[in-house]
Order: sequence, then C-alpha cells, then structure tokens
Amino acid sequence: MSAAYALPMEPHLTPKRQRAMYSLRLARPLLLVVLALLAAACSGSGSGATPAPTDEIATAGTGDAAMAAVRARSPLFDGIEERDPDLIGQGSWWQAEPLDSGSPPAGWRVTVEVGWGDCPAGCIDRHTWTWEVARDGEPVFVSEEGSVLAEDVLAALRAASTSTGVGGWATAGPTCPVERPGDPACAPRMVDGADLVIRNAGGAEAARFTTDGSGLFRVVLPQGDYTLEASQVEGFMGTPGPMPLTVTDGAETWLDVPYDTGIR
Repeated sequence: MSAAYALPMEPHLTPKRQRAMYSLRLARPLLLVVLALLAAACSGSGSGATPAPTDEIATAGTGDAAMAAVRARSPLFDGIEERDPDLIGQGSWWQAEPLDSGSPPAGWRVTVEVGWGDCPAGCIDRHTWTWEVARDGEPVFVSEEGSVLAEDVLAALRAASTSTGVGGWATAGPTCPVERPGDPACAPRMVDGADLVIRNAGGAEAARFTTDGSGLFRVVLPQGDYTLEASQVEGFMGTPGPMPLTVTDGAETWLDVPYDTGIR
C-alpha cells in the first residue's frame, strides 16, 4: 500500500479493525452527499410543493386572471361579466379560451363583446375586441371589429368603472376625405405604439403607458392634477399637445388623445 493510502495508526486496534474504521471514514462524506440529494428530491416532488405564489395578473393561469390582464388595459371592461351560455339576451360579455391543452395552458384567447339594440333578439350592433394573454400575463392585441361604439354605449361602459385614475384611447383621424358619421369605414382608427407620459402638478413623471393596437390605455393614479403628454408616432402629421386632467376619488377620467392623419 502506498503512503498516500496508508492507514492511520491505531495501536490498540488489530489491522483488520483499522481497515474497517478507515473505510467508514472514507464513506461518511459520500453518505452525507447522498442524504442531501435525497432530501432535495423529496422536497420538490410528491409533497404538493408549488412555487411561491405570485400576482394573479402576472401569471395568467386561469381565464379570470387573463381577463384581469385585459381589464388593466381599459376601464371600458370593468362592468362586463363573463359569458353565460344559458342566459338569453346577454348583450355584453367576455370569455377566455385556452390556447392549448396544457394545464395550465400556455395562454388564453380573451374575447370581449359589447352589444346593443334589441339584444334579447340577438343585438342589432356589436363591437368586439380580442387579445391573447400569455402565461406570464402579458396581453397581445389581436383584433377589433364591429359597429362604431354609440356615444350612449360608450358612456355606460365608462360609468361602470369605479377605480381612481385615468383611462382613454389614442385615435387617429380623419380616415376619409369626407367623413360620414356612423360609417365604420370613416371612424377614427386606433393608434398603436403611442407613448403616453403623465406628469403631476410639479412636473415629475407619475406614470407611463404605451398603447397597443386597440389604442386603449389605463393608469391608476391618486387624486390630483396631472398633464398627459403624447409622443410623436410615425405616420401621423399631428401630435396631440399637453392635456391637463384632474383625477377624483373613485372615478376614472376619460381622455380621447387625437392624432392627425393628414387626410383632407
């Protein structure tokens, strides 16, 4: 036996006992490593262990959470309830459908529909938004279609929100050389990629938001006086100037942020 593997001298033990004690000393560190690995494996499986809970909107594991992410885009959706297939005449509703068969799915397709005009018979007019909400809670705008929202319908949607802050949309117009009221083809189009900055009365930045293809935005703010500043968006001739606004408790101020298409 080489000097590197020489047994430690234990004069009171027989050579056989010395070899047994040395083997045990060599095996002890390995045994501790094995026990540690077993403990780690048991703690992560078979015990119902789950990752630390996170914000419901940040992890859209349910249809309700996916819709919460969409509601965070606009106060227009606060009063809209989930679709009830057994309810006749439900004019306005939302539904969330999984994008795949996973549990939970990788994301959800969220559809929000507003209907008006004889809805017990099927609604004369409808307006529909669609988003896809990823598992991480990020909504991606898909489409918007239907009749132009009537002013009384829009007012009713806004009135259903009781949050404190500001909401609205960035729109671009005109879209026709000769505007025809009520014609969807000539309705203002929504502005994607508008950077909106809200400053408090002292001029400090209080919030920032970028619109998606829906043009909608929503920012929760405490009571006070603010100014909204809109960025220039490529493709438009005119950029809205600073827009003063006042936020009151339990209400959301609605702003129409108008961009100029240059069509005349």
